Amino acid sequence: MPDDRSNAQLSPRKVDKGSSVLQDNTHSIGTSSVHGMRGVGGPGMHRFDRRGPHGPHGPHSRFMGPGERPKNLGKTLVRLSRYLKEDIPGLIIVILSVLLNMACTLIGPLLIGQAIDQYIIPGDFQGLVRISFLLLGVYILNSLVAFLQGFFMASISEKTVARMRRDLFSKYQVLPLKFFDSHTHGELMSRITNDIDTISFTLHASLTQFISGVITIIGTIILMLLKSIILTLITLSVIPLMFLLTRLITKHTGRLFIEQQKTLGELNGKIEETISGQRVVKLFCREQHVIAEFEESNQKLKKTALKAQVLSRIMGPTMNMLNNLGFALIAGIGGLLAVRNVGGAITVGTISVFLNYSRQFTRPLNEMANQYNMVLAAAAGAERVFRVLDQEPEPADAPDAVDLREVGVKGHVEFENVSFAYDGENLVLKNFSLEVKPGQMVALVGATGAGKTTIINLLMRFYDVKEGSIRIDGIDIRKIKRESLRSSLGIVLQDTYLFNASVRENIRYGRLDATDEEVEQAAKIAHAHDFIMRLPQGYDTILTDDGGNLSHGQRQLLAIARAVLADPAILILDEATSSVDTRTEIYIQKAMLNLMKGRTSFVIAHRLSTIKDADLIVVIDNGKLVEKGTHQELLERKGVYYNLYQSQFVRTRQVEDKNIEAVL
Repeated sequence: MPDDRSNAQLSPRKVDKGSSVLQDNTHSIGTSSVHGMRGVGGPGMHRFDRRGPHGPHGPHSRFMGPGERPKNLGKTLVRLSRYLKEDIPGLIIVILSVLLNMACTLIGPLLIGQAIDQYIIPGDFQGLVRISFLLLGVYILNSLVAFLQGFFMASISEKTVARMRRDLFSKYQVLPLKFFDSHTHGELMSRITNDIDTISFTLHASLTQFISGVITIIGTIILMLLKSIILTLITLSVIPLMFLLTRLITKHTGRLFIEQQKTLGELNGKIEETISGQRVVKLFCREQHVIAEFEESNQKLKKTALKAQVLSRIMGPTMNMLNNLGFALIAGIGGLLAVRNVGGAITVGTISVFLNYSRQFTRPLNEMANQYNMVLAAAAGAERVFRVLDQEPEPADAPDAVDLREVGVKGHVEFENVSFAYDGENLVLKNFSLEVKPGQMVALVGATGAGKTTIINLLMRFYDVKEGSIRIDGIDIRKIKRESLRSSLGIVLQDTYLFNASVRENIRYGRLDATDEEVEQAAKIAHAHDFIMRLPQGYDTILTDDGGNLSHGQRQLLAIARAVLADPAILILDEATSSVDTRTEIYIQKAMLNLMKGRTSFVIAHRLSTIKDADLIVVIDNGKLVEKGTHQELLERKGVYYNLYQSQFVRTRQVEDKNIEAVL
């Protein structure tokens, strides 16, 4: 029986939004189970970026791409500095080490100039040895201080991004499902990986360079002015030309690098979707087609990257040329003034000092220019992270919210005049009313997009109803603590997620305090014990790649065992046996019937044999409840259910009957 989720894998945003919730955003379900929800497949019941074909850097990202500039640089840097405030002692040490490092850097040329004028030219060998040892000590101290500076800055940057990553991951856990419905998994992963890594690298590499660069420039100018105003003016004469050429080059390289990042995102998107969809590619023999598409994008990236890289490489030689021009001016004009003894203030040692200082002056300018785009990228990344952190979390529980675990759950569920729209306009459910008595098994039947999964989303409070109410045991679920609500519900999905852990731990995820005996008993009830014992290490077998070393049916059996272990008060089955063979289905149906005894159960689009046994079948069409009753009652009415039965179930029943006869 098709349901309102069946198209979610292809285009979740083009169908009833409820169709994508349990299929592609079930990591939110698993997140809840970390806090107590039982019978759920666990976090990340999807593969990375299943919903987003373009990956973390795709052109359809809802966040800024990596080549974009921050919209509010100042505000972002101020907010980022708040994370640094927690390491003020370390920052003080870094600043002091930078000051000491710069002092050593500035003193070195002065000592060299002094050595030339006072010891080398006069021929004072002993004085030269003394100042040489002093100079050696200065440079050794400089190296030690530089190491200390790098150590503390690395520590600060890693602590800072660890706090940011913690805050971002924690934020993901409290965001409503609507947020995950409107963003691809890839772009959300990119926030917590690529963007934060960019911030980390920039903090480590650029922050100290900016601090030391500013101090070096100020200190160098002061010392140069004290030594010679004329040579200082000569040194500074090339700076305007440097700024002009730098601005001219970066203006073009910035545009090219943005284009390169965009093209790279498109290429990554094609690679990701091709690898993820390799089965479909081979099924339709599209290997040559995807190779041609890849080559087109690859060549486009090559051309764009070549232009960007070639033009950016001009920066280094250009700066070197201007540095050499400054050297030549200082050496030529300074030498001329020294030979003519103009004012007697310029000596060979002074020229040596200025030659060193001119390099020390232009070096931080070059570094700061090179770091500028990196700082912008980090600020843009931080802005994207802060944008997620600023999202509104799920509303807090009401002060008088009830804990269902304390009052006990009987399982009386009521939907009263519920209307709901994901976008606030197009109603997915329309005046839906339904009463489910404790212990009843209710089957939800309807065509794709009818709204079946939306009913479950509202019951789980992944979304809150806008009109009407949903009550459990007479209590409006909006007055129930979310954690206790979700811990009272168990879900078995068509697609589940298995961790890279042992079979035992995957089943135990349903109830973390379960003993090994309870885990094995749950597996036996779900008829998973036999195949588990045939695995290389039995219950200790490590599952890989979302249970890639198991068949789809075996993975489903583990999910059912997980639900059995959870022992929820209300059970939700979403195509729970759709991926198993007929023999296994018979066993599972028996186990499920035993599991459902005494508890309220919702079954979405189950196979005929399960629907036939339901206490109440609810037929939903276009968001409305159009029929309800038992299997036989609905067939006798010859309405919507009868038509569905005739068109979809009769043929299935004939095949099933033959298979069951063969099995028996």
